[in-house]
Amino acid sequence: MRNIVLSTFIAILLTTTTAATALAADDGSISPKMAKSMRNSLKLDSKTRALQNALTGTDAGKLAINRSIVQAHNNVFSHKIKAKGITNQKKSGRCWLFASLNVMRPAVIEKYKLEGFEFSPSYLAFWDKLEKANCFLEFMIELADRKPLDRELDYFLKDPIPDGGWWRYTVALIDKYGVVPKEIMSESYSSENTTAMNAVLKNKLRVDAVKLRAMAAKKKPLAEIRAAKKKMLAEVYRILVMNYGSPPTEFSYRYVDKDKKVSEMKKYTPKSFYKEWVGVDLSQYVNLSHDPTQPLNKLYRLRRVKNIMGTPELYYVNVPIAMIKDLSVKALMDDQPVLFAADAGKDMDRDNGIMQVGLYDFADIYGVDLKMSKADRLLTRHGVVNHAMVFIGVDMQDKKPVKWLVENSWGKERGKDGLWTLYDKWFDEHVYSIIIKKAYVPNKVLKIFNEKAVELPPWSSMNLLCK
Repeated sequence: MRNIVLSTFIAILLTTTTAATALAADDGSISPKMAKSMRNSLKLDSKTRALQNALTGTDAGKLAINRSIVQAHNNVFSHKIKAKGITNQKKSGRCWLFASLNVMRPAVIEKYKLEGFEFSPSYLAFWDKLEKANCFLEFMIELADRKPLDRELDYFLKDPIPDGGWWRYTVALIDKYGVVPKEIMSESYSSENTTAMNAVLKNKLRVDAVKLRAMAAKKKPLAEIRAAKKKMLAEVYRILVMNYGSPPTEFSYRYVDKDKKVSEMKKYTPKSFYKEWVGVDLSQYVNLSHDPTQPLNKLYRLRRVKNIMGTPELYYVNVPIAMIKDLSVKALMDDQPVLFAADAGKDMDRDNGIMQVGLYDFADIYGVDLKMSKADRLLTRHGVVNHAMVFIGVDMQDKKPVKWLVENSWGKERGKDGLWTLYDKWFDEHVYSIIIKKAYVPNKVLKIFNEKAVELPPWSSMNLLCK
């Protein structure tokens, strides 16, 4: 009897173990059998072995670059805007600020007959940092009742004071603080190399967030919480002055034109300088985007995506890419530079300044399918709106754009002396947004800006925090 019971127990145990093993094989893990199958399926033939030898000792990009595209490339454009001087954002995420100011430079250079001219990005970056710090602390007050793992709270805590931004940020800064020439507030080491400074500011603002949330949890009056925030901002201001220098409130300025004529010295405030030297009504520009993840011909607004409290959040009208392209051509033919946002991480040759789809044959090298639609790239975060540049030319053939001349802010060492050639197919796939004057936009599109906006969360794939 004892032997029968023992045999039955062993049988049940074996049955249970077999079932458990079978279950383990179907639980989504990589089983030994699966690993063996993959190992046996890989045949290191001569071609694969040669690629393995090359890839283990060489940059994959150098192997994958499509030489036929490079050889067919040329720098001929049927229309160019006269732009002088390439800017360099160095090791900072201020491309949006450089690009925004670069849109305004050609008119200033022509108006005052200058050899070249640059606005001070450091001046606006200083105020951008302070205002972003204020926005972050205000958001911490507004979201004080949210739990620590709340997605929106977590979004802002991950990067309390980013370098990135977009045209709407520039408009808000200029409206409030004006602009100054680069000579009046020149670049500092920290303005061009923001990593260390940003790390300190992030640390400080997270400490402040903890304090503000603690005050809110204790039901402290809003006036008392805001008084604490004011002291926190004063500390941020001090850190910024130590890194950038003090921003000017007024200054004296004169210039030398291309004929070597020296102007009279004149006093300005940053706002009066903008009014006299630029004088452009920034409200006459609108943001048009191509977001294939959302319905077209609608107005979208990104919640809490702004750099100055009391100003509009980032918003855009979603239109077909063909319209963005057509309007860009019209503006360029009128010698109007066009600010645009794109994914600078795709198919770019930084040595030759080429942007073209298929520039790198990674799919052929590795023997895998790497194709994705523009919408799927955005939805999976493989497509990112991460860089702002300026169109300053276009090559038209048979009344259609073939390629676009781009002014970048990466210095003269990258691209063709700082300029880039963006081919039309790359435009379709990786350009997401433009800033353009209302005068070029159809009335039916302008009317959409008056409609109620569809609200999107700050982590939307079209958050144009270009760097």
